[in-house]
Amino acid sequence: MFPLDSPWNISFAGCGFLGIYHVGVASCLQEHAPFLVENARHIYGASAGALTASALVTGTCLGEAGANIIDVAKEARKRFLGPMHPSFNLVKIMRKLLYRSLPPDCHSRATGRLGISLTRVSDGENVLVSQFNSKEELVQACVCSAYIPVYCGLIPPTLQGVRYVDGGISDNLPQYELKNTITVSPFSGESDICPRDSSTNLHELRFTNTSIQFTLTNLYRVSRALFPPDPLVMKAMCKQGYRDALHFIKKNGLLQFRGPHRALLNIGDGVEEEEEEEEEEEYEDEEGDEDEGAREGEQHKRQPAVFSNSASEEDHIFEHLPPRLHQALVEACKERRSRFQSLSNLLPIRMASAMLIPYTLPLESAMSMTVRLLEWLPDVQEDVGWMRDQTAKLLQCVLRQAKKSMSQQVSARLSYHMQLRRSQSLPASPSGVLPRWMSGGSSTVLDLFLRLDQYQRQLLPGLFCVNMDVQASMYSQAWGGRDRASLPDLPEEGLVMRPMSPTPPTPPPSPSLQHKEGTVQP
Repeated sequence: MFPLDSPWNISFAGCGFLGIYHVGVASCLQEHAPFLVENARHIYGASAGALTASALVTGTCLGEAGANIIDVAKEARKRFLGPMHPSFNLVKIMRKLLYRSLPPDCHSRATGRLGISLTRVSDGENVLVSQFNSKEELVQACVCSAYIPVYCGLIPPTLQGVRYVDGGISDNLPQYELKNTITVSPFSGESDICPRDSSTNLHELRFTNTSIQFTLTNLYRVSRALFPPDPLVMKAMCKQGYRDALHFIKKNGLLQFRGPHRALLNIGDGVEEEEEEEEEEEYEDEEGDEDEGAREGEQHKRQPAVFSNSASEEDHIFEHLPPRLHQALVEACKERRSRFQSLSNLLPIRMASAMLIPYTLPLESAMSMTVRLLEWLPDVQEDVGWMRDQTAKLLQCVLRQAKKSMSQQVSARLSYHMQLRRSQSLPASPSGVLPRWMSGGSSTVLDLFLRLDQYQRQLLPGLFCVNMDVQASMYSQAWGGRDRASLPDLPEEGLVMRPMSPTPPTPPPSPSLQHKEGTVQP
């Protein structure tokens, strides 16, 4: 049961060309529970939902709003690449239709009640705009909320001097977390008013606060959000929105109210009330029937069975749709192609058109680019300044990141060298048995071989000195009995450094040879 004792809000999710679903929901709320719209504290919207929210708050004809969506879809479907064709300017078409449909005092009606979700380009934060000083500001806010980067253009629009893009990027369902917010979404999920797909899959995707259940039907809806479907499918979407909103009203016991304490119908309209009850019973009995495609002809059979209902239920729904919307839906269903269009849809003509695309597409792109440049001339200075600032910010960010990475690398190297020097400066082992070259702090193989070579150079001169000392001592003992005056002046031990002569001195005979000569010759 929906609580009416506390304030409530209504929030429309962003959905691209599926915004025709919101038109059906808003039409049902206005017809069967107008107090929900009139007494709502705020009505929020993001992207395409902001367009329906604006129409609902400002009192714009919902039939005209639905017809505008269908017209834009038809205009996009005329081209080979659809909305991605260079000649299709979605922002220009949207701005033109909003200026034509919104009333002159729309900004005063929307201020304080309408909340449009925007995404600020500078930091990516979500902004809810609810203050509008003029009709131009309201139109510009709707354009900013529906501006998808690259899809709609490269330079985002401005609102009050600030650049904004699609509000669905940061918050696709504004204020959904509030307790009394009626959430509306064309994707099957956990929203209050949404299609109920017959699927046992419990997995869902949360896309910026929007619940999307993992079903094949939702996959088809997501693919049609940016690439518009056939008008027959859009007609079915609008009827599905009306039916889901009616189900929500009946489920929460709000159908018999015009306000919190007033009946839906006057007391003298008892007959009409009985007829309405009979129609509601008929709606409940036929809600599960899914044979709409067979009743609408072979052309409607080709479309996916995304939204299904019975023929009598369709008549009931059409009776409650706004006249302008009803007329637009009927025209979409009874669309007849001219002879030229019929010829252009023949397979040979289509194949020839596809083969000529490499030649026709550059020409069309050049023409559309020229037109856009001419329209861009009044805003060239502002946009060029913004691009220069963004480029400078990007370069600063890159330099900042490079400086940060370099400082981290330098600090890592310094810490490594400090640790290496600290380990090399440690004292030798306490036992003192190991030599210095084995107790060094370096562990590399190169340093090990260098220390081995250094140790050999230090060790060999010491061994040579010990050998010469032994020979000197033996020589002194052999001549000990003779006269020391006849002996040459030799030191008792060690070596004596003498200047080198041109002729090398003859070495003294060894004591053993002198001893042998003395024995042979007396």
